[in-house]
Amino acid sequence: MISSSSRQSKTSATDANHFVLTFENNRFASELFGQFDQNLKLLEERLRIHARPRGNSVAISGDVVATNQARRALDYLYGRLQSGATIETSDVEGAIRMAAAADDQLQLPTMERKAKLTMAQISTRKKTIAARTPMQDAYIRALDRAELVFGVGPAGTGKTYLAVAHAAQLLERGVIDRIILSRPAVEAGERLGFLPGDMKEKVDPYLRPLYDALYDMMPGDKVERAISAGVIEIAPLAFMRGRTLANAAVILDEAQNTTSMQMKMFLTRLGENGRMIVTGDPSQVDLPRGVKSGLVEALQILKGVEGVSVIRFKDADVVRHPLVARIVSAYESHTAVHDESEQSDR
Repeated sequence: MISSSSRQSKTSATDANHFVLTFENNRFASELFGQFDQNLKLLEERLRIHARPRGNSVAISGDVVATNQARRALDYLYGRLQSGATIETSDVEGAIRMAAAADDQLQLPTMERKAKLTMAQISTRKKTIAARTPMQDAYIRALDRAELVFGVGPAGTGKTYLAVAHAAQLLERGVIDRIILSRPAVEAGERLGFLPGDMKEKVDPYLRPLYDALYDMMPGDKVERAISAGVIEIAPLAFMRGRTLANAAVILDEAQNTTSMQMKMFLTRLGENGRMIVTGDPSQVDLPRGVKSGLVEALQILKGVEGVSVIRFKDADVVRHPLVARIVSAYESHTAVHDESEQSDR
């Protein structure tokens, strides 16, 4: 049941699979339903229910499980609006995913289903982002808990974006003194000297996804000042050698393109009060044939090591355009069939 005290909304149940949700704030209800009720239409499409709005109320009917998932999703989204956040289509998609996942997470010892939908969040003064899949939820919680976190999986799962957002949050709260962003510049063979400009200009093309996340979480002028002051540092992986990175959040992106030696060198840079986040997709290695990925090796070697957390994203966790998830899934299926064919030919 939706609590009128916590969400300022009430539920009138008429039967097992039909009920009416009424939201006390008309403006929030309008934003919740979306322009031309697009958010309710998305609920109908994804959960195969009926959602009929009338004023600040919505009548929901359909399968018992699906209607309860719709209730939890709407309750959560309404709470976000009450807290001052805005909601977009991607937030609705995420709420639906999380509501469906909550049905698979039973509470102990009563074994009752969770009534409220909760999602881990990352907040800065500029923006608050919430987990949109169960794996993103686990990732954000791991970032809060562990000193070294590996986020591995396909593109579009938010592993890099959330890593940068978390680092920005730590910097803003004074938990760390600086952010260091790094990426192996495999496309240039890490021989960057022939490129024009200073170091920042040389590596900018390889670190653009990290910049995009930074500017999302922090005002642009603050980002520029932080870079100028060295509070945010941009460094290719090769320039990490010999350093001890204390009081810093250090992010290594595209880590599947590190060699074994590079990965060991990077991981051993961790200093006092340091946090390390390593992201990459083991299925997208661009190293020369025969060179083992440092990321793949590290995941094997560090398995079970205290203080290390590994979050593995799947194609179901892709939060970009829905077609991206289907493309990733199709490529994974093709690769699996190709590998099986090669093994049978040997």
